[in-house]
Amino acid sequence: MEKVDILLATYNGENYIKEQLDSILNQTYTDFRLLISDDMSTDGTYKILKDYEKKDERITVFKQEKNLGVVSNFEFLLSKVQNKYYAFSDQDDIWNNDKLEKTISKLESENADLVFTDLEVVDNNKNTIYKSYWKLKEFKDKIIKYNSFEALYLNNYVTGCTIVAKADTIKKCLPLPKTSKFVLHDYWIALIISQSGKIVFLEEPTIKYRQHKNNKVGSKKKSETMNFKDIRKMFIDVKKEHFQVFIENENKFENEEVKELNKKALSYYEKLEKTKIINFSNWNLFFKLYKYENKKYILENFLILNVPIIAGPLISLRSILKGMKK
Repeated sequence: MEKVDILLATYNGENYIKEQLDSILNQTYTDFRLLISDDMSTDGTYKILKDYEKKDERITVFKQEKNLGVVSNFEFLLSKVQNKYYAFSDQDDIWNNDKLEKTISKLESENADLVFTDLEVVDNNKNTIYKSYWKLKEFKDKIIKYNSFEALYLNNYVTGCTIVAKADTIKKCLPLPKTSKFVLHDYWIALIISQSGKIVFLEEPTIKYRQHKNNKVGSKKKSETMNFKDIRKMFIDVKKEHFQVFIENENKFENEEVKELNKKALSYYEKLEKTKIINFSNWNLFFKLYKYENKKYILENFLILNVPIIAGPLISLRSILKGMKK
């Protein structure tokens, strides 16, 4: 067996960390190191980690002297990787006991650089909310049909806590971007590796993905409780930030055409920001960017971004009808 470094970033996770640690330590694939970096927790997390460290020699705990934030904390852990593979872990999930065994087997059998999987969404008490995160987020068809750099370019579908990857990919991904709430470490790593590397997927959940009020990234759709003006602003702001990060880190992109597309895309969303009624220009760019999305997503985004005069009343009507059903 090849050894793997499991990277677990923690912060105020005392409520769920024991279950996650137990699920990792009870993996059927046992040849691993568990590297944990605590980001200045103010609850009992660090004590729990140290107690576990004393009980199992596979665990190494680091304590940060200042709060780094989740991306920098994972970057710190990436700098500690010594083995052939690394895996990301969140503090509040629960791994299926064969998670590592199945993902490493998939990685090796397909000679891939990175593997990711589906997730089962559960509540605080581990009750199933959704059997498939991919179906919930409408990722599944896209992943199965495309799964490529081009398909990842506009929207991420790789959930970091399911990733296992080869350690020799780390150098090309670092440093991680730290200026965005939307381009996080998992997306960035999957995107950069997918340019010239091979990413594969396991079409089954390997993790219970716990949803609770303290989740940094969850399964709920924020737009469901927003009015049209705020929805449109959010759509534009997210993509502006997305492509701004790409431009700021253009040395990580291997293709000159992609570097140029990053600039065109940012300009396009900046123009949309000023559009109040209808935008008639750069529709070809829109369809190039959204080529790998499903038809429903394309239509919804096209109307919201390019034809707000029509999309606004439609979304308002939809919200009214939903309210009448409750």
